[in-house]
Amino acid sequence: MRVFALSDIHIDYEVNARWIKNLSTAEYQDDVLILAGDVTDTLRLLEWCLGTLAKRFKKVMFVPGNHELWVIREGREKNSLQKFDDVCAVVESSGASMQPFCDRGVSIIPLLTWYDYSFGEQSEELRAMWMDYRACRWPSGLTEKDVAAHFASYNDKHFSRAGDKVITYSHFLPRIDLMPEFIPCSGKLLYPILGSAQLDRQLRRLNANIHVYGHSHVNRQVKIDGVSYINNAFGYPRETRITSKRLMCIHEC
Repeated sequence: MRVFALSDIHIDYEVNARWIKNLSTAEYQDDVLILAGDVTDTLRLLEWCLGTLAKRFKKVMFVPGNHELWVIREGREKNSLQKFDDVCAVVESSGASMQPFCDRGVSIIPLLTWYDYSFGEQSEELRAMWMDYRACRWPSGLTEKDVAAHFASYNDKHFSRAGDKVITYSHFLPRIDLMPEFIPCSGKLLYPILGSAQLDRQLRRLNANIHVYGHSHVNRQVKIDGVSYINNAFGYPRETRITSKRLMCIHEC
């Protein structure tokens, strides 16, 4: 069994959707795919993508990204927490999973959160340009910090199993030093919305050996204090320097 990692496939772009469609139907039948969010904000396309991958892999492990919770196409009656419930239903019906999975001594555990500004406070410039502030809609009175705490509470029920190889995964970053030094000042404007430091505390309580994340579209593999952090984002079609257009095998047993 091999474990592959992928994130930020953005199948709203036809060329990205075609890549999913063209994946082998035979090569990965004994393997697990971790898909760390940002597939699409459209439920119909999400169901197609997860269903297509579920036929190609033994197990597809998914966690939603920020794009999945956009309600900009949903009308005024639906908020992003209700959209999350819809996404969970699509995941289950498509044959994918958002529940911990254990096989052959490997535990794979999803971690939910949102950004909570532990990586920096938002600026007016960021609020004006970041699409989530317009495309997501939260119940009255909830701030992004409240949303992060709400989703992080889902993770409290998880526990690691003694002796297992533990792989955790999230869409958002668990620590800001995963961003490489070459990021220009203009890119650092986005740091406040990249993730949550609470994620790192949670994955370490689970004794994670590997953590897979997405969101940044900056592919990286680095080991910090005993944990290997891996980002393998597919990215937008134009992103060819900081992303890759391939699966990455992160573990084999």
